[in-house]
Amino acid sequence: MTEHRIAVIPGDGIGREVMPEGVRVMEAAAARHGLRLKWQEFPWSCDWYRAHGRMCPEDAPQVLRAFDAIYFGAVGNPAIVPDHVSVWGLLINFRRWFDLYVNLRPVRLFDGLPCPLAGRKPGDIDYCVIRENTEGEYGGIGGRAFENSENEIVMQQSVFTRRGVDRIMKYAFELARTRRRHVTSCTKSNGISITMPYWDERFAEMKKRYPEVRADQYHVDGLSIQMVLNPDRFDVIVASNLFGDILSDLGPATAGTIGIAPSGNINPERTAPSIFEPVHGSAPDIAGRKIANPIGQIWSGALMLEHLGHPEAAADIVRAIEKVLMDGPRTPDMQGRATTPEVGAAVAEAVRALARKAA
Repeated sequence: MTEHRIAVIPGDGIGREVMPEGVRVMEAAAARHGLRLKWQEFPWSCDWYRAHGRMCPEDAPQVLRAFDAIYFGAVGNPAIVPDHVSVWGLLINFRRWFDLYVNLRPVRLFDGLPCPLAGRKPGDIDYCVIRENTEGEYGGIGGRAFENSENEIVMQQSVFTRRGVDRIMKYAFELARTRRRHVTSCTKSNGISITMPYWDERFAEMKKRYPEVRADQYHVDGLSIQMVLNPDRFDVIVASNLFGDILSDLGPATAGTIGIAPSGNINPERTAPSIFEPVHGSAPDIAGRKIANPIGQIWSGALMLEHLGHPEAAADIVRAIEKVLMDGPRTPDMQGRATTPEVGAAVAEAVRALARKAA
């Protein structure tokens, strides 16, 4: 029996509510496929910050390196800790410590999920946003001067390295080779006149290595328009840290709800554990009401199983998600009335039903 050690960080807000459902479904898939998942939960969160003055212990990187993967819920409670402190302290720093330079965010319209785009059907929206995850606009370089005066200055620099840009573009092209062989680059070189032309130059060089993959590029504003008007144009979208962050929230919204959207913060070389988390964030406005959609957390678990080398188990989870989205139950963001545990239980039961059917 294959065994994996998984670090669990529920974090804040609805992360604490959706995480048990993700674990429940992954256990169902593991049982079907002869896997043993050893979970260890860590209480790092904004509450932990209030007690300790930081989002996680100083030795957190060393502790987490002992695990095969990290299953993450959400971070953020601005009533306790400013968002820029909590997110950097518990997520963005992890991305840098572990060189998780790929942020993989699939976007898909499922049967049974109401779509806000008129006339769209499953198959019309099915693409991946590949976001550079360790540099770019989130470089963390800058500062303030002359604070609290009329001469106050605030600067934050974007940092793009050839290594960083090339490796995220290579990942996008390699992924496209396994899909519909089409990569779209997101740029803004008509306004950002140094870093974005460099991004375009590296994209032009990278596409020469993949003549079998169709390549095009859009400015981010035009790309946003096309994601709404013509989402079927896209297969793999590669974008910088900021643009990828924004586009990968817009995409799931056009497919019905951000509540189902998964993500993987991935180290493709596997020199450190990768982190898998839903896109939706901590949503403090609905935390505690048990109405959060757990499917983003569950689908992120499927991405984790695939990363760990178990594509069949991952596929079972996706098939179970498909069934529940078609037949229900559904949380309020999917125009239903079900609770978080009810949806999680239904997906887990759908996984078990696949096992019974196979037997």
